[in-house]
Amino acid sequence: MGDLSVNSSIFSSRNGSDPPSVPPSMSIDKLLPALLECFGIILCGYVAGRTNIIPATHAKGLGSFVSKFALPALLFKNMVLLDFADVIWPFFFSILVAKVTVFFFVCVLTLLVADRESRFSKAGLFSIFATQSNDFALGFPIVEALYRNTHPEYLQYIYLVAPVSLMVLNPLGFAFCEVQRRRTGEPQQQSKLQVLGLVLLQVVKNPIVFMVVIGVISHFLLGQKIPAFMEEFVDGLANSFGGAALFYLGLTMVGQLKKLTRSTVVALILLITAKLLVMPLICRGMVEVLDCGSRSSMNHTSLSNYAFLYGVFPTAPSVAIYASHYNMELEVVTSGMVIGTFLSAPIMYVSAWLLTIPWMDSDPLASALQHVSFNISIISLFALVWSVAVMLLSRKFHRIPHIFTINLFVAQLLACVGMIAWNFMAEQDNFLGQVLTFTLLYGSLYSTYIWPGLIALSLLLMRRREEVNFRPGLTVITGWGVPVLAVSVLLLTGQRLPNTIDSAFFYGKTQVTCTSVVLFVSIVLCGVSLTLLSRRTQDYHSLERGSLSDSEEDTHTEQPGAVGSINTDCLACEYACGHLQSVPDMTSTNEEASIQTGQCSQQCTSTSCLLVEEEQKVADRQNTDIQSTRHVLVCLLLTVSLLANLSSCLWWLFNKDPGRLYLELQFFCVVANFGQGLISFAFFGLDKHLIISPFKKRLVSLWQGWGQEVTGSAASEEIRLTCTQFLTYHKEQCVRDIAHKKRCGQSSTTEAFLGSDMVRWLQSVGLASDSGEALAYGWRLLEGGVIQHITLEHGFQDEALHYRFT
Repeated sequence: MGDLSVNSSIFSSRNGSDPPSVPPSMSIDKLLPALLECFGIILCGYVAGRTNIIPATHAKGLGSFVSKFALPALLFKNMVLLDFADVIWPFFFSILVAKVTVFFFVCVLTLLVADRESRFSKAGLFSIFATQSNDFALGFPIVEALYRNTHPEYLQYIYLVAPVSLMVLNPLGFAFCEVQRRRTGEPQQQSKLQVLGLVLLQVVKNPIVFMVVIGVISHFLLGQKIPAFMEEFVDGLANSFGGAALFYLGLTMVGQLKKLTRSTVVALILLITAKLLVMPLICRGMVEVLDCGSRSSMNHTSLSNYAFLYGVFPTAPSVAIYASHYNMELEVVTSGMVIGTFLSAPIMYVSAWLLTIPWMDSDPLASALQHVSFNISIISLFALVWSVAVMLLSRKFHRIPHIFTINLFVAQLLACVGMIAWNFMAEQDNFLGQVLTFTLLYGSLYSTYIWPGLIALSLLLMRRREEVNFRPGLTVITGWGVPVLAVSVLLLTGQRLPNTIDSAFFYGKTQVTCTSVVLFVSIVLCGVSLTLLSRRTQDYHSLERGSLSDSEEDTHTEQPGAVGSINTDCLACEYACGHLQSVPDMTSTNEEASIQTGQCSQQCTSTSCLLVEEEQKVADRQNTDIQSTRHVLVCLLLTVSLLANLSSCLWWLFNKDPGRLYLELQFFCVVANFGQGLISFAFFGLDKHLIISPFKKRLVSLWQGWGQEVTGSAASEEIRLTCTQFLTYHKEQCVRDIAHKKRCGQSSTTEAFLGSDMVRWLQSVGLASDSGEALAYGWRLLEGGVIQHITLEHGFQDEALHYRFT
């Protein structure tokens, strides 16, 4: 390792010499047209669904045709014509092992993390999502474009590998869904044997599985030839699959991203990571292990690259059909299918491009990697300066976990500064300057690896103890001390490589090993903490919902006994604040006091108003949940980048010839390492109270001022008509449905309703078709003086804010 430079380590064999120039195993000339063809048809389907040219009911019919006629015919045809003599069975078993590994990994992780009420359905559907690829509609055209001229036998692997999911893994997922059905208390209770029989029956009745079995039998009975009398019929159905399936995929994408919620984002990140990062890496790794006895090293490399591309294929739309059939996890599956499909396109193109470019000299590649690191560091540096300034100005940095978050920001900022400095020091003959710059760079970079795990641990302890009673100083020392210790060990034991411009290989194999250890520890710490946090959060929210319902019942329900015993000081305060229209005589009886209970009808200015306090509690709780969710998402995204870095290190350590795909992973790791600031800025750089709310208020005031100048009379007329219509035809029914008498003080009540209730009511009675129209309708009622917020501080919002009729 002593004579190894980064120039040979990235793109060359491990012995330091460039491998001989060999022709590429695929042709990229037709890849871009194939991608444009596939995604163009998908776009046509999306436009047809979005413009309602093809309604949802018709789309279901097209889906039935694709899944029950066209695809079974295609599978039957190719199973009959399949030449088993040309099959490289180690490759087949490699893909089989990879799919089974990812299936059980996702299944076990979901069972550990998901809530008890729905963990079996999530385990079944999420495992199917991560392993069932869109092999025929999207995968086959791309493989055909890449390999038809060089390895045409690779096309048949699509038909050989696809039944693995359909016949082996999917039934296991269906079994979990059936178990979930039994646990949700459906009327028909079935035994375990009946559930097993039901699952097997559904598998056998599946036209796709049935025709695969018939095709294999016909393969041996008919001698790899379809009879002439049915050949044209089968070809007609099979050839109709490609365009119809892609068009149907576009139809199914309409409106799916609107279903995204904060709770589904975490599941989406994990699922897409498993499908687009973990699956291709495991597929390639299994081929490297199981096909190690291949007679041709060139064919072995081509198969491992093909396995990587196969793993990148996105999830099949049939998974959404499964979710709809069981009515479980539909939002996550459909949204993930849309996002995964469009993320897979650039990954496939870049991977194929790298595999087909001529063998390049390693020096310009290392220089390009360095330039990418430098450029992304400059961009990230500005984002981090902004984020740190926002954190300081909002004065959140003294709270937990924000005190750890700002340490993460500082570490990311120093890493960017270190990379910018390294760009100028790398090619200079200044050993001391290089060592000092390397110490700054990797000390801070290792710190960015450690902090996500520590932040996740602090979130877990906060949730566990409700009030954090541990000292943050120890955590801060750990966050900076461990990286300093790791770099010190590296400087003392490592051997510097000559002519190295990439900081990732400044100390060769010793540095890569040290980086792997730090990454592994942080991934384990963050993963375990987030898993335990997820389970405790579910228990916490269930208890919180119970206590919240009790408190709301106390607030919303008038208690006559309490009204009878009126406190004089409270009455005086409420009278002074304008709460009461009438104050009961202190000498009257309890019954008289109950009759004379004050009615809140003016602007609520009391600081002790129960409704205002309730709104503040809800706002505080939502803000706490939002901050916690932001930290969880940041930790999760950074853990994904750590996983990519660990994969890169292990790839280099255990492969004598890392190959071209390793370069793609290296570029991704560079962007992930020095682009962390963009993630931090996205989640914490736009503070609601400091930036968004003032900007929004200013924008609204400017818009309203401009709108009144341009369309003042038209807007006023629209408000007048809306208010007249509502008062004449709908107010009485609305009051009966959503307005309730609620306590706003010790002895005062008011007829109030929530803004969210009004939005739902407007949609239920047909005055608005969606929440957007309902919000606009509510705004017009507010502007027309029909309704008002109890404190006049808020406009009409779809939130837990209290309003009343004037």
